[in-house]
Amino acid sequence: MEFQSPLHKKLHDGVFVFTAETTPPDASNKETLLKKINPLKDVADAINVTDSPGAKVHMSALTAAIILAQNDIDPILQLTVRDRNRLALQGDLVGASALGVHNILCLSGDDPKVGDQPETKPAKDIDSATLVTTANMMRKDKKFPSGRAIDPAPKLFIGGAEVPSKGKPSTEKILGKIKNGVDFFQTQYVFEAKKLEEYMEVLDDAGILEKTPFLIGLGPFASAKSAKWMNDNLFGVDVPDEIIKRLEQAKDQKEESKKICLELIQIFREIKGVKGIHLMGHKKEEVIAEIIKESKIS
Repeated sequence: MEFQSPLHKKLHDGVFVFTAETTPPDASNKETLLKKINPLKDVADAINVTDSPGAKVHMSALTAAIILAQNDIDPILQLTVRDRNRLALQGDLVGASALGVHNILCLSGDDPKVGDQPETKPAKDIDSATLVTTANMMRKDKKFPSGRAIDPAPKLFIGGAEVPSKGKPSTEKILGKIKNGVDFFQTQYVFEAKKLEEYMEVLDDAGILEKTPFLIGLGPFASAKSAKWMNDNLFGVDVPDEIIKRLEQAKDQKEESKKICLELIQIFREIKGVKGIHLMGHKKEEVIAEIIKESKIS
Protein backbone atom coordinates (compact mmCIF):
# COMPACT_ATOMS: atom_id res chain seq x y z
CA MET A 1 0.00 0.00 0.00
CA GLU A 2 1.32 3.43 -0.94
CA PHE A 3 0.88 5.94 1.87
CA GLN A 4 -0.03 9.46 0.86
CA SER A 5 1.57 11.11 3.90
CA PRO A 6 3.14 10.39 7.31
CA LEU A 7 -0.28 11.00 8.90
CA HIS A 8 -1.83 8.42 6.58
CA LYS A 9 0.75 5.82 7.58
CA LYS A 10 0.36 6.47 11.30
CA LEU A 11 -3.40 6.10 11.16
CA HIS A 12 -3.06 2.94 9.07
CA ASP A 13 -0.60 1.52 11.61
CA GLY A 14 -2.98 2.17 14.50
CA VAL A 15 -1.03 5.02 16.10
CA PHE A 16 -3.22 7.27 18.25
CA VAL A 17 -2.46 10.63 16.67
CA PHE A 18 -2.52 14.23 17.82
CA THR A 19 -3.09 16.94 15.26
CA ALA A 20 -2.92 20.64 16.09
CA GLU A 21 -3.94 23.83 14.36
CA THR A 22 -2.23 27.08 13.49
CA THR A 23 -3.35 30.22 11.73
CA PRO A 24 -0.66 31.63 9.41
CA PRO A 25 0.71 34.97 10.62
CA ASP A 26 0.21 38.47 9.30
CA ALA A 27 3.78 38.46 8.07
CA SER A 28 5.64 38.03 4.81
CA ASN A 29 8.56 35.96 6.05
CA LYS A 30 8.71 32.28 6.88
CA GLU A 31 10.68 32.78 10.11
CA THR A 32 7.61 34.30 11.80
CA LEU A 33 5.54 31.23 10.91
CA LEU A 34 8.23 28.77 11.97
CA LYS A 35 8.71 30.51 15.31
CA LYS A 36 4.95 30.36 15.88
CA ILE A 37 4.68 26.61 15.31
CA ASN A 38 8.05 25.64 16.76
CA PRO A 39 6.53 24.34 20.04
CA LEU A 40 4.52 21.80 18.00
CA LYS A 41 7.39 20.48 15.89
CA ASP A 42 8.10 16.81 16.68
CA VAL A 43 5.17 16.94 19.13
CA ALA A 44 2.05 17.02 16.96
CA ASP A 45 1.75 14.31 14.30
CA ALA A 46 0.42 16.86 11.81
CA ILE A 47 -0.51 20.53 11.88
CA ASN A 48 -3.61 22.01 10.26
CA VAL A 49 -2.96 25.28 8.45
CA THR A 50 -6.14 27.36 8.46
CA ASP A 51 -7.32 29.20 5.36
CA SER A 52 -8.12 32.78 6.39
CA PRO A 53 -10.44 31.76 9.28
CA GLY A 54 -13.18 34.17 10.23
CA ALA A 55 -12.84 35.52 6.67
CA LYS A 56 -9.80 37.54 7.74
CA VAL A 57 -6.73 37.47 5.52
CA HIS A 58 -3.46 35.95 6.71
CA MET A 59 -0.44 34.48 4.93
CA SER A 60 -1.60 32.08 2.21
CA ALA A 61 -2.50 28.72 3.73
CA LEU A 62 -0.92 26.93 0.76
CA THR A 63 2.34 28.85 1.15
CA ALA A 64 2.39 28.25 4.91
CA ALA A 65 1.72 24.52 4.44
CA ILE A 66 4.59 24.28 1.95
CA ILE A 67 6.93 26.04 4.42
CA LEU A 68 5.97 23.48 7.07
CA ALA A 69 6.54 20.57 4.69
CA GLN A 70 9.96 21.94 3.78
CA ASN A 71 10.82 21.98 7.49
CA ASP A 72 9.94 18.33 8.18
CA ILE A 73 6.47 19.04 9.55
CA ASP A 74 3.49 17.14 8.13
CA PRO A 75 0.89 19.80 7.26
CA ILE A 76 -2.86 19.48 6.75
CA LEU A 77 -3.83 22.14 4.26
CA GLN A 78 -7.30 23.53 4.89
CA LEU A 79 -8.77 24.44 1.52
CA THR A 80 -11.94 26.52 1.37
CA VAL A 81 -14.16 26.92 -1.65
CA ARG A 82 -14.96 30.47 -0.51
CA ASP A 83 -11.97 32.09 -2.19
CA ARG A 84 -11.18 30.07 -5.31
CA ASN A 85 -12.99 28.76 -8.34
CA ARG A 86 -12.56 25.16 -9.45
CA LEU A 87 -9.60 25.95 -11.71
CA ALA A 88 -7.62 27.59 -8.90
CA LEU A 89 -8.47 24.77 -6.48
CA GLN A 90 -7.35 22.07 -8.93
CA GLY A 91 -4.12 23.95 -9.56
CA ASP A 92 -3.49 24.27 -5.83
CA LEU A 93 -4.03 20.51 -5.31
CA VAL A 94 -1.43 19.64 -7.92
CA GLY A 95 1.00 22.30 -6.70
CA ALA A 96 0.59 21.35 -3.05
CA SER A 97 1.41 17.71 -3.69
CA ALA A 98 4.39 18.66 -5.84
CA LEU A 99 5.90 20.46 -2.84
CA GLY A 100 5.19 17.85 -0.17
CA VAL A 101 1.74 18.87 1.06
CA HIS A 102 -0.45 15.77 0.82
CA ASN A 103 -3.04 16.08 3.62
CA ILE A 104 -5.98 18.33 2.80
CA LEU A 105 -9.14 19.28 4.67
CA CYS A 106 -11.96 20.40 2.38
CA LEU A 107 -14.13 23.17 3.85
CA SER A 108 -16.68 25.78 2.83
CA GLY A 109 -15.02 28.68 4.64
CA ASP A 110 -16.50 31.40 6.83
CA ASP A 111 -18.82 33.93 5.23
CA PRO A 112 -16.92 37.13 4.25
CA LYS A 113 -19.71 39.16 5.86
CA VAL A 114 -18.34 38.16 9.30
CA GLY A 115 -14.79 39.18 8.38
CA ASP A 116 -13.00 42.52 8.32
CA GLN A 117 -13.63 43.10 4.59
CA PRO A 118 -17.38 42.35 4.42
CA GLU A 119 -17.71 43.72 0.90
CA THR A 120 -15.76 40.68 -0.38
CA LYS A 121 -17.54 38.53 -2.95
CA PRO A 122 -17.05 34.80 -2.28
CA ALA A 123 -16.18 32.51 -5.19
CA LYS A 124 -18.16 29.41 -4.19
CA ASP A 125 -17.90 28.05 -7.72
CA ILE A 126 -18.17 24.56 -6.22
CA ASP A 127 -19.04 23.32 -2.74
CA SER A 128 -16.76 21.42 -0.35
CA ALA A 129 -18.33 18.06 -1.28
CA THR A 130 -17.49 18.66 -4.94
CA LEU A 131 -13.94 19.59 -3.93
CA VAL A 132 -13.62 16.20 -2.22
CA THR A 133 -14.92 14.43 -5.33
CA THR A 134 -12.58 16.43 -7.55
CA ALA A 135 -9.51 15.72 -5.40
CA ASN A 136 -10.38 12.04 -5.34
CA MET A 137 -10.73 11.94 -9.12
CA MET A 138 -7.42 13.69 -9.62
CA ARG A 139 -5.48 11.23 -7.45
CA LYS A 140 -7.26 8.01 -8.50
CA ASP A 141 -8.12 8.61 -12.14
CA LYS A 142 -5.00 10.72 -12.72
CA LYS A 143 -6.91 13.38 -14.60
CA PHE A 144 -8.62 16.73 -14.24
CA PRO A 145 -12.43 16.89 -14.44
CA SER A 146 -11.93 18.11 -18.01
CA GLY A 147 -10.42 14.71 -18.84
CA ARG A 148 -6.82 15.91 -19.31
CA ALA A 149 -4.22 13.62 -17.79
CA ILE A 150 -2.11 14.49 -14.72
CA ASP A 151 1.24 12.70 -14.83
CA PRO A 152 2.20 12.08 -12.13
CA ALA A 153 -1.06 12.49 -10.26
CA PRO A 154 -1.12 14.26 -6.88
CA LYS A 155 -0.76 12.17 -3.72
CA LEU A 156 -3.60 13.29 -1.46
CA PHE A 157 -4.96 12.18 1.92
CA ILE A 158 -8.40 13.79 1.99
CA GLY A 159 -10.10 15.00 5.15
CA GLY A 160 -13.66 16.04 5.88
CA ALA A 161 -15.29 17.85 8.80
CA GLU A 162 -18.01 16.61 11.14
CA VAL A 163 -19.89 18.13 14.09
CA PRO A 164 -20.72 15.52 16.78
CA SER A 165 -22.48 17.98 19.08
CA LYS A 166 -25.25 18.60 16.52
CA GLY A 167 -27.00 15.44 17.69
CA LYS A 168 -27.65 12.15 15.92
CA PRO A 169 -25.42 12.01 12.84
CA SER A 170 -26.66 11.46 9.33
CA THR A 171 -24.91 8.16 8.60
CA GLU A 172 -26.00 8.26 4.96
CA LYS A 173 -24.38 11.64 4.52
CA ILE A 174 -21.13 10.48 6.16
CA LEU A 175 -21.07 7.27 4.10
CA GLY A 176 -21.56 9.42 1.02
CA LYS A 177 -18.56 11.53 1.95
CA ILE A 178 -16.45 8.40 2.37
CA LYS A 179 -17.63 7.01 -0.97
CA ASN A 180 -16.71 10.30 -2.65
CA GLY A 181 -13.17 10.23 -1.28
CA VAL A 182 -12.91 11.33 2.37
CA ASP A 183 -10.14 9.33 4.07
CA PHE A 184 -10.38 10.80 7.59
CA PHE A 185 -12.55 13.15 9.60
CA GLN A 186 -11.64 15.95 11.97
CA THR A 187 -14.48 17.20 14.14
CA GLN A 188 -15.63 20.44 15.69
CA TYR A 189 -14.91 20.88 19.42
CA VAL A 190 -16.42 18.21 21.67
CA PHE A 191 -16.57 18.68 25.46
CA GLU A 192 -19.07 15.99 26.48
CA ALA A 193 -17.93 12.37 26.67
CA LYS A 194 -21.45 10.95 26.77
CA LYS A 195 -22.53 12.85 23.68
CA LEU A 196 -19.40 11.70 21.83
CA GLU A 197 -19.90 8.10 22.91
CA GLU A 198 -23.49 8.12 21.65
CA TYR A 199 -22.37 9.69 18.38
CA MET A 200 -19.66 7.09 17.80
CA GLU A 201 -22.06 4.24 18.63
CA VAL A 202 -24.37 5.37 15.84
CA LEU A 203 -21.41 5.45 13.43
CA ASP A 204 -20.30 2.01 14.58
CA ASP A 205 -23.75 0.53 14.00
CA ALA A 206 -23.64 1.91 10.44
CA GLY A 207 -20.22 0.34 9.75
CA ILE A 208 -18.53 3.73 9.43
CA LEU A 209 -15.83 3.30 12.08
CA GLU A 210 -14.24 0.39 10.22
CA LYS A 211 -13.94 2.53 7.11
CA THR A 212 -12.57 5.86 8.31
CA PRO A 213 -10.66 7.26 11.31
CA PHE A 214 -12.13 10.09 13.38
CA LEU A 215 -9.97 12.73 15.08
CA ILE A 216 -12.01 14.47 17.77
CA GLY A 217 -11.79 18.23 18.19
CA LEU A 218 -10.79 19.63 21.56
CA GLY A 219 -8.96 22.64 22.90
CA PRO A 220 -8.10 24.78 25.90
CA PHE A 221 -9.97 27.94 26.91
CA ALA A 222 -8.39 31.21 27.89
CA SER A 223 -11.13 31.66 30.50
CA ALA A 224 -14.74 30.91 31.40
CA LYS A 225 -15.66 34.02 29.44
CA SER A 226 -14.07 32.62 26.28
CA ALA A 227 -15.89 29.31 26.81
CA LYS A 228 -19.20 31.20 26.92
CA TRP A 229 -18.21 33.13 23.79
CA MET A 230 -17.56 29.87 21.94
CA ASN A 231 -21.01 28.62 22.95
CA ASP A 232 -22.60 31.77 21.55
CA ASN A 233 -20.54 32.23 18.39
CA LEU A 234 -19.10 28.95 17.07
CA PHE A 235 -21.33 26.64 15.09
CA GLY A 236 -21.75 23.22 16.67
CA VAL A 237 -19.89 24.05 19.89
CA ASP A 238 -21.54 23.15 23.19
CA VAL A 239 -19.52 23.75 26.36
CA PRO A 240 -21.41 22.20 29.30
CA ASP A 241 -22.39 24.40 32.25
CA GLU A 242 -20.34 22.24 34.62
CA ILE A 243 -17.15 23.01 32.71
CA ILE A 244 -17.89 26.74 32.72
CA LYS A 245 -18.59 26.64 36.48
CA ARG A 246 -15.39 24.70 37.06
CA LEU A 247 -13.44 27.37 35.21
CA GLU A 248 -15.17 30.20 37.07
CA GLN A 249 -14.29 28.64 40.44
CA ALA A 250 -10.65 27.95 39.55
CA LYS A 251 -7.83 30.12 40.87
CA ASP A 252 -6.02 29.73 37.53
CA GLN A 253 -8.55 29.34 34.73
CA LYS A 254 -5.98 28.60 32.04
CA GLU A 255 -4.41 25.83 34.10
CA GLU A 256 -7.83 24.40 34.94
CA SER A 257 -8.74 24.41 31.25
CA LYS A 258 -5.59 22.48 30.50
CA LYS A 259 -6.53 19.89 33.16
CA ILE A 260 -9.98 19.55 31.61
CA CYS A 261 -8.44 18.86 28.20
CA LEU A 262 -6.13 16.21 29.64
CA GLU A 263 -9.01 14.50 31.42
CA LEU A 264 -11.21 14.50 28.32
CA ILE A 265 -8.41 13.13 26.13
CA GLN A 266 -8.01 10.12 28.43
CA ILE A 267 -11.76 9.50 28.31
CA PHE A 268 -12.10 10.08 24.56
CA ARG A 269 -9.26 7.74 23.62
CA GLU A 270 -11.15 4.84 25.23
CA ILE A 271 -14.23 5.43 23.05
CA LYS A 272 -14.44 3.04 20.12
CA GLY A 273 -13.55 4.66 16.82
CA VAL A 274 -11.61 7.61 18.23
CA LYS A 275 -8.27 7.40 16.46
CA GLY A 276 -6.83 10.71 17.57
CA ILE A 277 -7.39 14.18 18.97
CA HIS A 278 -7.45 17.40 16.98
CA LEU A 279 -6.41 20.28 19.25
CA MET A 280 -7.47 23.79 18.31
CA GLY A 281 -7.12 27.25 19.80
CA HIS A 282 -6.18 30.70 18.52
CA LYS A 283 -2.56 31.49 19.38
CA LYS A 284 -2.39 28.48 21.70
CA GLU A 285 0.41 26.53 20.06
CA GLU A 286 2.49 26.43 23.27
CA VAL A 287 -0.22 25.15 25.61
CA ILE A 288 -1.43 22.67 22.98
CA ALA A 289 2.11 21.29 22.74
CA GLU A 290 2.14 20.91 26.54
CA ILE A 291 -1.19 19.07 26.46
CA ILE A 292 0.05 16.65 23.80
CA LYS A 293 3.28 15.94 25.68
CA GLU A 294 1.48 15.34 28.97
CA SER A 295 -1.16 13.18 27.29
CA LYS A 296 1.50 10.89 25.89
CA ILE A 297 3.06 10.24 29.28
CA SER A 298 -0.11 10.02 31.39
